[in-house]
Amino acid sequence: MSASGEAAGAAAGYAPHPYIGGRSAVLRALAAWRMRWPGAPRVVALTGNPGSGRSRVIAGFLMLCDPEYRKQLPVDDLDPATVPPDLPAPVVPDVRGRTAAQVLWLLADHLELAAGRAADVFAELGAREEPLAIVVPDVDRAGPVRAAAEPARLVREVLAPLAATPTVHLLADVPRELAAELVGSLPSGQVQVIDLDEPEWADPEGLVLHAETALAPETGAPDLPFTTDPAARRELAEALARRADGSRLTVQLAVQSLFAHSEGFDPEDAAQLPASVGDVLDLHARRLGADPQTLRQMLAPLAFAEGDGLPVELWRPLADAVAGRDMGPVIADGMLLAAPFVEPVEASVDEDDDGASGPEAAAEPVVRTLIRLTHPALAAEIRSGLPDPRGTQTKIAMALLEAVPQQDWSRADRYVRDHLAGHTLDAGLLPQLLVDPGLFTHADPITLRTAIEAVPLDQLGAPARTYLRTAPLLTRSGAPADMRAALLETAFVEDDLQPYAEALHGLGLNLPWRTLWSLPLAGVASVAAGTLPAAEETDPAAPGTGRRPVVALVVPAGTPGSQARPVADRPAPEASADPESAPEPPSAPTALLFHDLLRPGYVEADPAQVLRPSDEERAAAPYGLSRGADYLRVWDRASGDVLTALISDSPFRDAELTPEGVLVVATERGVTARQILAPAPAPAPATAPAEAPKAAAPTVPAQAAAPAQAATAPAGTTSADAAAHGRPHGPEGDHS
Repeated sequence: MSASGEAAGAAAGYAPHPYIGGRSAVLRALAAWRMRWPGAPRVVALTGNPGSGRSRVIAGFLMLCDPEYRKQLPVDDLDPATVPPDLPAPVVPDVRGRTAAQVLWLLADHLELAAGRAADVFAELGAREEPLAIVVPDVDRAGPVRAAAEPARLVREVLAPLAATPTVHLLADVPRELAAELVGSLPSGQVQVIDLDEPEWADPEGLVLHAETALAPETGAPDLPFTTDPAARRELAEALARRADGSRLTVQLAVQSLFAHSEGFDPEDAAQLPASVGDVLDLHARRLGADPQTLRQMLAPLAFAEGDGLPVELWRPLADAVAGRDMGPVIADGMLLAAPFVEPVEASVDEDDDGASGPEAAAEPVVRTLIRLTHPALAAEIRSGLPDPRGTQTKIAMALLEAVPQQDWSRADRYVRDHLAGHTLDAGLLPQLLVDPGLFTHADPITLRTAIEAVPLDQLGAPARTYLRTAPLLTRSGAPADMRAALLETAFVEDDLQPYAEALHGLGLNLPWRTLWSLPLAGVASVAAGTLPAAEETDPAAPGTGRRPVVALVVPAGTPGSQARPVADRPAPEASADPESAPEPPSAPTALLFHDLLRPGYVEADPAQVLRPSDEERAAAPYGLSRGADYLRVWDRASGDVLTALISDSPFRDAELTPEGVLVVATERGVTARQILAPAPAPAPATAPAEAPKAAAPTVPAQAAAPAQAATAPAGTTSADAAAHGRPHGPEGDHS
């Protein structure tokens, strides 16, 4: 339908939508989609130029779809063809600032799907008996990093598969360049593209009404000659709408500019009416006697800001960096200059966040004030109007890096540590930044992972690649800084990057373990610790006991360095109180491989000389170990409190915790030994005299079950095993 359809609706006496102020043709099409009328499309892509009012149309339509909200609207006064039936509200995921994976699992959680993989989500939706309506607004605002092109990824990985699912009825607000990708693979009868700037859907009269309402004193406009006089107000509204050529954002900013400073404005002078967002900026600056370039330099830091906005205290130093001069007086005296284009945001700060947990870190306020531009299209206009946008971003990134106190990321402003990666990605400098373990530890893992994934893999150094493979654990667990550091420390050891692992121990955090060594040895069926007689009295591997701690690995037969495992000497596996915690018996021929427990290096040993810890030594140990499907917990036997927890991106095969607190874990990737550093009470004395140790069998059986407490979850859990306690998808939605 065209503008003539709008006029027909008005002639019939129907009131316009109180929030949209028009767009009746679009609302009729959307109502038909919601009603699932015969011939109505199953998928609708709403698109248009930035600032055309897509978000407003979607919001106004959802008001009519929500059973409670529509009670507040004059539904009886509206065109019946624009009002959808009184059905349950559609599913509306908030994609702003979220990755494609987060959006997908947000949907899965909301719909209580049992899916464990992305493909399973779409399969489960396709198996529904009843159709499902999903509305996705603001696709252009998806993702935590602007330069990472998350909207395109969201369309490719989530919206396009949803659109291809026959039981899903999808309405999505997408940028024009992504609309074709969303609907390209669908039959023409199932999809409709509504472009708000095309004559069929444009609503010039609605834009006039939008401007006239904004200029009315009843809606908060100040008393001015062109607001209090209805005829003058209508005439100016028509002139603004005509000049703006369909851009609601241009009209909105022009009105706000006039409210901020109307002196010298002549409504009869067409040259003073803006034709674009850029014109609004320039005309506003000139009315105030300022250089338009100064206004753009002042707003540039906000145009490049990431997340919800820029902290107020960072605005001036970043403006100084962009302009190459002191912008303090301009900002201090220029609030009238910037007022129509900026808005404050009160951002809550998680009191439990310990990203700034360094010894000298200052406590951050619970609520802080951010400043941002009023619309993303305004930011895009300012960026595109700069002579060298990448150079400007580089200046901002360098100023943010200089704001890190003594390069101590624990003391850095939250915005700096979380969003510097986004700024450096846009400047083309991110790979050079990805060598600092402190940044890896303290930066928000979802944001940092998103930025790193946008860099071609061949441009990343070894530390960045290690971070990238570990990032699913960090985002899945929602772990605090010390646990992130611990997971990264192990990953650096696994990747033979020991200096980076050691650097993490120097950050002043309380890491729960120190990784002693790691073997990239696949196929390990079980592990068991014991001791061997020292080769000589001064053997440095024998810590004052005359015996050398070792670990026996049951490996596939033929593993280099292993020795045969006689069948007659293989005892049956020990009984376990927790059947899930015991490793499955190997089905293929196996052999034994011995390794030093406390340091890297294989050991030649006679299995008959290996002594296992006695039952009394195990009972007196301060630590206990329990195991779930995808996590391990180390807990204090005396109190039952969890000291630390371990998750892995590779399935666990077996684990053993020695009385001295060395945790040896075998996964499908290999074997790793960690010395537990979390404090525990001194070992209790043995309740019975220790018998002379007996020689172990030629092989080492599976780890015995912990005492009865281990069969149930001890009191308290840590963030690292949160995925096993009511957060199956975690903040990122990884299913590692």
